[in-house]
Amino acid sequence: MQTIKKQGVLLANLGTPQAPTAIEVKRFLAEFLHDKRVVDMSRWLWCPLLHGIILPIRSPKVAKLYQSIWYEDGSPLMVYSQQQRDKLNALLDIPVELGMTYGQPNLSNGLEKLLQQGVEEVIVLPLYPQYSSSTTAAVFDGLAKAIKAIPTMPEIKFIRDYFNHPKYIQALANKVRASWRENGKGDLLVCSYHGIPKRYADNGDIYPDHCAETTRLLALELGLDDTQVMMTYQSQFGKEEWLQPYTDQTMESLPDQGVKKLDIICPAFSVDCLETLEEIAGENKTLFLDAGGEMFNYIPCLNADDEHIEMMQALIAM
Repeated sequence: MQTIKKQGVLLANLGTPQAPTAIEVKRFLAEFLHDKRVVDMSRWLWCPLLHGIILPIRSPKVAKLYQSIWYEDGSPLMVYSQQQRDKLNALLDIPVELGMTYGQPNLSNGLEKLLQQGVEEVIVLPLYPQYSSSTTAAVFDGLAKAIKAIPTMPEIKFIRDYFNHPKYIQALANKVRASWRENGKGDLLVCSYHGIPKRYADNGDIYPDHCAETTRLLALELGLDDTQVMMTYQSQFGKEEWLQPYTDQTMESLPDQGVKKLDIICPAFSVDCLETLEEIAGENKTLFLDAGGEMFNYIPCLNADDEHIEMMQALIAM
């Protein structure tokens, strides 16, 4: 008779600085931007640029942005991730731990906590609905590195993506519907995804295909036609071309196209964070209103909503 192995869940996300200070932001960005999955430039060129120019200049600026969205209990990303862990743990009868690709608690910490509880099979759920080599694959890399330090590795079940899972699409749609009930329906629903360099997609990264399918399925669920929904990409960094259209440029142009009332959601983010709360609900709202927009309605991420947690339960059970 085959022995049933004890399972555990490792929820993985990008990570966050420990505090909204220049020192902590610099430490976090150094780890994040050193990853070749994120920036694949030659180390001989990239490292002097990163440490000599980018980190000294960018860290204080980013720290101020974090300060503008920091919660009493910590970084929004960490607060919501902890809530996700706790709610999923209460729903399942197996251990659930957090592991961040960058910062703390890292993937090694999460894995070690599971093994200390006797877990023999780890179900790894990277909370990136759409696969990208710069996010999901980076989790896999970090996990492989963590396993190298373990004498007996556990069995691993790695959930690569869930961009088209019915429960994910349904949860997004219900989030939009709730916003419409509370705030009214805008002229257009924009789905803003985190961008990646266009070169990554040209080299085979399937991320934009996943984003397009999520947008299509969400529109279908909401009964929207092509004139009522569009997708954009945000958070571009550096001078090379990223996936387009860019969210910020779109915000500036929409009012002239007759879009005065806007709904915007960020389906690639499982929790609210700097890129949604400051960049979208802050900077891009200002761009849209200054360009002549009248209503800008940011629709929050799924965060620790019950539907989101139930979706995670369904993914784990597959």
